[in-house]
Amino acid sequence: MRKTIFTLSLITLFMSCKDDKKSMTETDSKQDSIALLERAKAIHERVITLDTHCDFNVKNFTDTTNYTQDLDSQVTLPKMDQGGLDVAWFIVYTGQEELDDAGFKKAHETAMGKFDAIHKLVENIAPDQIELALTSDDVRRIVKSGKKVAMIGIENGYPVGKDIKNVERFYDLGGRYMSLAHNGHSQLSDSNTGELDSIWLHDGLSNLGKQVIKEMNRLGMMIDVSHPSKEAMRDMIELSEVPIIASHSSARALCDHSRNLDDEQLEWLKKNGGVVQTVAFAGYLDIEKNEKHTAFKKEVALKIMDSMNVAYLDWDDLKELSEDERNAYSDVLQKVKPLVEAQMKTMKDVPPAVNVADFIDHLDYMVNKIGIEHVGISSDFDGGGGIEGWNDASETFNVTLELVKRGYTEEQIGMLWSGNLLRVLDEVQAYAEKMKS
Repeated sequence: MRKTIFTLSLITLFMSCKDDKKSMTETDSKQDSIALLERAKAIHERVITLDTHCDFNVKNFTDTTNYTQDLDSQVTLPKMDQGGLDVAWFIVYTGQEELDDAGFKKAHETAMGKFDAIHKLVENIAPDQIELALTSDDVRRIVKSGKKVAMIGIENGYPVGKDIKNVERFYDLGGRYMSLAHNGHSQLSDSNTGELDSIWLHDGLSNLGKQVIKEMNRLGMMIDVSHPSKEAMRDMIELSEVPIIASHSSARALCDHSRNLDDEQLEWLKKNGGVVQTVAFAGYLDIEKNEKHTAFKKEVALKIMDSMNVAYLDWDDLKELSEDERNAYSDVLQKVKPLVEAQMKTMKDVPPAVNVADFIDHLDYMVNKIGIEHVGISSDFDGGGGIEGWNDASETFNVTLELVKRGYTEEQIGMLWSGNLLRVLDEVQAYAEKMKS
């Protein structure tokens, strides 16, 4: 009997110790998670967070509707505050149309309208909240003052037209990087889209495009290779006296899309001293995963749109609409979007969405391939970008958290968020100053 009691006591003691050990392990794990979270928050607060690619709609830069309000846009001042995003590069984007005088004129007017919108935001609408930066010193000074920072990138050299003097005009308005093409060949450069049909206009850069590269070097404007073709990138690197950037591209080895850089291009960029800004665009991170999730989401959206008597329009249909009609359709889709998201939260077996972990996988790959000093971060918000966990500026901290989880130090995180990009800007501007003297 005593033996049985003793045995039961041992079992009870063993079970008690096991439960205590399990409880201690769970407590330790929870404490570790809290410590990691707090460490990430502290790092996020100290480093300068910079996103090199944020598109916008000029209708949100008016006296009555603007970025001081929490609009549906992925980037607004309240969202930047909430997520701790310090610097947003607002993009003067023009779509590619005909290479004729009428097309150049229209594109130039569009570009000037976007420059005007950005200046209105920083000079009239919210000068107490955000300021335009032209140099890395400006960035640091403005961040230190407690205000947000606006910078300007130009997506597509199409509005330059045939007048190279427009490059300096854009620089004087604050443009600090420019890509020479977008979706379609421009008068300056072939586009990555030529891979679809193997039809090229210039086999790289045009003669005017080559002149524009030299002019950008002279002025101190960074060269962006995210949309131009691979041959155009080769030409740019051969011609440029300074490092280049890819303002929003990821690794082609992980996702075979022509908008991403293959290993050879990454090596070119490394030797050039440039930087590739990893982009949080689902279709450039994991095509298969994104297609499955998007197809499921589309089916949900179609049912909701049908109940609202709204017709679904694909890209070819949208191209036939006027700009006002496209904007009106976009407004309708903005109303549908939260309904779709709410319904999907109640559904089972929803295919997983491309997320922050997938995004950092690309960043990791490129860091390992070409070195941490050549890699940065971008979103392409309001231009198609956004992933689960970083779907707008309010979720910016999640990127830093994932970097901390993967063992990046504060110094490295600072390099990735802004240090590398600002280093290239410094080198480009230093060369321009040298040429002046």
